[in-house]
Amino acid sequence: MVLYIVLLLTLRCATLTGWRRRAVQLCAGIAAACATLAAFAGPASADPAPPGGSFGFTNTPPPGVAAPASPAAQSLAAPGSGGVSQRKFYVPDLIAAVPSGISSSQLAAISKLRGVEAVLPVDGGKVTVNGQSANLLGVSPSAFRSWTALSTAGSAAIWSNLGKGQLISTAAAARRLHLAARRSYPVSAAVLARLPFGGSTALSVTGADAIVNLTRAAQLGLARNFAVLISAPPSASLPTLIAQVKSVIGKGGQVVNLVSYSLVTASQKPVATVVPAGAPANYLNLFKASAATYCPGMSWTVLAAIGQIESGDGANNGPSSAGALGPMQFMPATWAEWGINGFGPPGSPDIMNPLDAVPSAARMLCAAGAGNPATLSQAIFAYNHATWYVAEVLALASEYAKNSG
Repeated sequence: MVLYIVLLLTLRCATLTGWRRRAVQLCAGIAAACATLAAFAGPASADPAPPGGSFGFTNTPPPGVAAPASPAAQSLAAPGSGGVSQRKFYVPDLIAAVPSGISSSQLAAISKLRGVEAVLPVDGGKVTVNGQSANLLGVSPSAFRSWTALSTAGSAAIWSNLGKGQLISTAAAARRLHLAARRSYPVSAAVLARLPFGGSTALSVTGADAIVNLTRAAQLGLARNFAVLISAPPSASLPTLIAQVKSVIGKGGQVVNLVSYSLVTASQKPVATVVPAGAPANYLNLFKASAATYCPGMSWTVLAAIGQIESGDGANNGPSSAGALGPMQFMPATWAEWGINGFGPPGSPDIMNPLDAVPSAARMLCAAGAGNPATLSQAIFAYNHATWYVAEVLALASEYAKNSG
């Protein structure tokens, strides 16, 4: 079972080398949506899921039948601890799924569509973990790492453990499934196996509870290539691309606009368990209020893009391998200079609290010129000294703007 990336000649993502950090630690990705996993109930359309829901197809491995592992899957090894700095960064705009799996010819056809820059197929299915239902993805650690949030991609331990065959989950799933570090748990799919838990982190696939590597996916009998992540340039028309992808995968497939879906997620995701009276209660409103209050002239979509790229809107607050913390991934020394008590409770500014972190990011960006369109790029560069980062923030902000109306 081989999971691979098909790249076109022109890639949006530059190699992550030679950057300098002032405020944030590198790693990458925006929230993506899971599709063929069972219990992803939702409309088979390109629209974002309704409040409180998710979406996808039913795909439960047949009992007692595990997919054979290929030599390529068996040979997967953990990526090196320094792997992130040499990787490419991909932002998924769409996800397409077919209950029976996406064929190699369909994958090739999708990769050749005009405007598609990169595709990444993933395996998956509905399983039982520690006695409870969960949506599980099978991924190549070296490939999937480049499609995850920055704070996740920079975690050497997570990718090492995944490469060793351990189960990696989201923090929410770890709590729901009662998973603890250094313990093993029964995972039931086509067959029953006992897997060690390798830790929790942000996953760039909204609705996915956990991931395993391809060897484990084959052993468990997860559906091969059940879905494909698609990266497109900001100039692409996503509705047009959705229609083209649908024509490739047929009526039984589903295509989801991840940009719209991430906006829906941001509008539903609470910023904290305790929110002071009058403060923004969800991430979307927090981005809007922070831009309006602390950097007039800067679109809220810039903050939204940074928040998504850095931590998946607080899904992985770090610390990163470089020591960056919080939803906006500030280095402590940078926080000491720019951290403010924005919309948070009285007291010292809290780097981990979005109500302080997002306004602080807006303040820092504004001081660097983000309030003026002519100097916005240099302000983003001041936030994270990498030209690829500037390009991706602006691209995602542009897509948010097009999909927020």
